[in-house]
Amino acid sequence: MTVAAILFAIAAVGGLVMAAMRFGGRELPPMALAIVHGLFAAAGLVTLILAVVGAQTSWAAIVAVVGFVVAALGGFMLFAHHLRRKALPVNYVLIHGAGAVISFVILLAAIFVFRG
Repeated sequence: MTVAAILFAIAAVGGLVMAAMRFGGRELPPMALAIVHGLFAAAGLVTLILAVVGAQTSWAAIVAVVGFVVAALGGFMLFAHHLRRKALPVNYVLIHGAGAVISFVILLAAIFVFRG
């Protein structure tokens, strides 16, 4: 789960940069940044799922997986806007980011507080 947290942390940096761009008035971030952000987030999600499936994990780890899956769905919606070259809706950016941050905090709790 620690590797997943590191991958999500790297994805979060890209997400923060893209959110800052959007709130700064830029309608679309660079496509390369969006792709790298998504790849790190996807790698984190796959890694987390592999860590949770078949292992004795806490409820917090399972909640984190569900939260990241929901955040990923929001990410797909944002990426679909990006592919159509439409401005990213600020409310989607906020909800996607909030879901990912909440899931990340829950994942950290699963790693450091609710072990086992």
